Amino acid sequence: MTQYDVVVIGSGPAGYIAAVRCAQLGLKTACVEKWRNPDGELALGGTCLNVGCIPSKALLSSSEEYEKTSHHLSNHGITVKGVSMDIPKMLKRKDSIVSKMSKGIEFLFRKNKITWLKGHGKFAGRNDVGILVAVDGDEPETVVSKNVIVATGSNARHLPGLKVDNKIVCDNEGALAFDSVPQKLGVIGAGVIGLELGSVWRRLGAEVTILEALPTFLGACDDAVSKEAFKLFTGQGLHIHLGVKIGDIKTSAKGAKIAYTDSDGKAQTLDCDRLIVSIGRVPNTESLQLDQVGLAVDGRGFIPVDDFCRTAQPGIYAVGDVVRGPMLAHKGEDEGVMVAELIAGQHPHINYDCIPWVIYTSPEIAWVGRTEQQLVAEGRKYKSGQFPFAANGRALGMDSPDGFVKVLADEETEQILGVHIIGMAASDMIAEAAVAMEFKASAEDIGRICHPHPSLSEAMREASLAIYKRALNM
Repeated sequence: MTQYDVVVIGSGPAGYIAAVRCAQLGLKTACVEKWRNPDGELALGGTCLNVGCIPSKALLSSSEEYEKTSHHLSNHGITVKGVSMDIPKMLKRKDSIVSKMSKGIEFLFRKNKITWLKGHGKFAGRNDVGILVAVDGDEPETVVSKNVIVATGSNARHLPGLKVDNKIVCDNEGALAFDSVPQKLGVIGAGVIGLELGSVWRRLGAEVTILEALPTFLGACDDAVSKEAFKLFTGQGLHIHLGVKIGDIKTSAKGAKIAYTDSDGKAQTLDCDRLIVSIGRVPNTESLQLDQVGLAVDGRGFIPVDDFCRTAQPGIYAVGDVVRGPMLAHKGEDEGVMVAELIAGQHPHINYDCIPWVIYTSPEIAWVGRTEQQLVAEGRKYKSGQFPFAANGRALGMDSPDGFVKVLADEETEQILGVHIIGMAASDMIAEAAVAMEFKASAEDIGRICHPHPSLSEAMREASLAIYKRALNM
């Protein structure tokens, strides 16, 4: 029986990063992964790389280029005629990016001497050496390890009684592989995945209707951002209905018919060629045989852990989507690094208050820290500064004047408590805010740092200065 210092179950962002860091620290490491692509080939990277973050961003980019060419290049004096989209070629590009990234993880495994155990990993008890992990694959085996890190990720949540065939009724996997643009596309759920994938197919010509059960839009965002986003997204052509109650859903080879009650209590029907169900995700913990090592999930299916991702059983850790906290790839990566360093005897930590969130719509949405409504609920006194991209020269030059940067700071100490961005490149700009908050910077610190001109980042400085009513361009 092969022995390891660490076995990681799952090779998504949390898992493969944990494995790489363990190997860097001199630990004999293996990673278990069973993922197979549609062609049957085994692949590393998990849901995020194969049918999540990476392919969706590839399609978002392709659809943005198409919309820009079709509708916005004329603003620059560029005339283009006869624009068309080759869907199979777009999907091929997406698949090639995924393959390149997956092969990249294989290279990292070889470089760091990490063993890839190909198959499904599950617990099989303990012995005098350590924890037993059974690997069900083409060549089944059982290995033993001093430590095990569970990083099995999450699956799309489905509606009870509605079969997802990923042809007519789709989750994120099917929505990334439409062979043609549906004339009418329905989306249940106005969360991150629903908005991103709905935006992809709207840009390519689909009439998209999004049905959301909650009465508010993007409730996790700062109110100012969510209101701006709703205005911009509906202005782009997304039909978003809030506060609906989904009734019967009937499907056929031609499409789906969704009965629902709108926010006014009126019965409505949505007919669509294809339907995306995007109502959240659930931790992938069902087939781990946790009971074999004295563990169990909580009422929501998560593995209980402490602040350092340690389970109740010594030597067993869990990271990423299978534990508490936001289901964000970068959060899982940081947890993977933390656990690896903890196993190696170091003293790592994660500041969960400084983990940024991003929605890759157009414009993008990103934030870190507290929202204004959270500060009000906490009774904390604060100051707010906001600066619009419409007053930023770089944004205007790039034909992207929508959105703003909003900075929230403590009223007395002026320490930054939250930063909220809706606008082009928000996903990149939010990193400055995360660094500032990690080092407990004040809004004045950001305001006094020289930012390049002209750049989008100037909006961060201006929003910080606006707290003191000192914005220089507004």
